[in-house]
Amino acid sequence: MFGLAILFGCIVGFALGLTGGGGGVFAVPLLVYGLAVAPREAVGISLAAVGGTALFGAVPRLVRGEVELRTGLLFAVAGMLGAPLGSYLSTLIPDNVLLVMFAVLMLVVAQRMWAKTKNPSLPSGVCNTEISPDRDRSACQRDDDGKLRLTSRCARLLILVGLMTGVLSGMFGVGGGFVIVPALVLFSGMAIHQAVATSLFVIVLVSVSGVASHLANGNDLSIQTTLQFLVGGFAGMWLGGIVAKQLKGPTLQKTFSIAVVLVAMFVIFRSLLE
Repeated sequence: MFGLAILFGCIVGFALGLTGGGGGVFAVPLLVYGLAVAPREAVGISLAAVGGTALFGAVPRLVRGEVELRTGLLFAVAGMLGAPLGSYLSTLIPDNVLLVMFAVLMLVVAQRMWAKTKNPSLPSGVCNTEISPDRDRSACQRDDDGKLRLTSRCARLLILVGLMTGVLSGMFGVGGGFVIVPALVLFSGMAIHQAVATSLFVIVLVSVSGVASHLANGNDLSIQTTLQFLVGGFAGMWLGGIVAKQLKGPTLQKTFSIAVVLVAMFVIFRSLLE
């Protein structure tokens, strides 16, 4: 059990290091079917492990000034409010149904990752400014110096997406990076590298809220398993980052997508049989 928890944590961290997001979707299936952890406890352990791994990546980026704190805090506060709601909703859903819903979420993540291989171009983060005649008024705007203009429309948009991310995190134990990064790039005009750094910062705070609400709802959380998962996660993320530099992005994303689909189908199959 000791070695398996570290190994599974390493798999999750490796996937995160390779793809930059989405690896957390492996945590719950590995905990439930590999370590025989109850689904609700697996959600809590996953949240703690994903949050700890995100902290490992967020601190150096925060020191380097890559995190856009104001935008991240707004997103995180909304997510922290959504996480307890997601955690509460998960208590109302039978274990098998919760796992099937989680598998559907995995399929959505896989589809997003696969779609990115066909259209790898992402917004550059150069947002339309006030002097742009064709600026998109439906999204947030930035000044000429790149500073976000936090209007009421922009704040409502970021809060809404932040709430949705928090609910997903609290219900399924995922970090939500696959939602946060594109949301920050598309809606706030943030540069992609800054969005990744800000996303890690948001995930840490949302995970703290999710774990706290998980425990407040009376769910179990094995500290020993969580720490072992974290140790494996740190090692896996470091190794994944090294391997990612040697391989082409589209190949990695397609491999990741196929793996996620296979695990999702396994989860659905097992859940329907029980």
